[in-house]
Amino acid sequence: MKNSAKLIRFKSLITLLIFNFIQLVVFAQDSTSSSSTTTSVTTEQTTDWYTSPWVWVIGAAVFILLLVALMRGNSGRASTGASDKVTVTKTVRRDTDPDV
Repeated sequence: MKNSAKLIRFKSLITLLIFNFIQLVVFAQDSTSSSSTTTSVTTEQTTDWYTSPWVWVIGAAVFILLLVALMRGNSGRASTGASDKVTVTKTVRRDTDPDV
């Protein structure tokens, strides 16, 4: 039991040292010198078509109309007067009936 506790402490120490080394490497990459560069670029003010709200409103309306049309399915054909009616009749006869 004492050996497992020592092993856990040793693993924790090694893990701490590895993380400290990684942190040291990351901080070493940070440059302390600063340079300022000013860049001036003039561009035309253009907007993309999908950033306009009216495009999203029209798209949502078309989507809802398509969804409603697909959900209705064939219910429009039933209003023309042509409909099919199916009648199912079942007769059950048992071998143990005294009437047979």
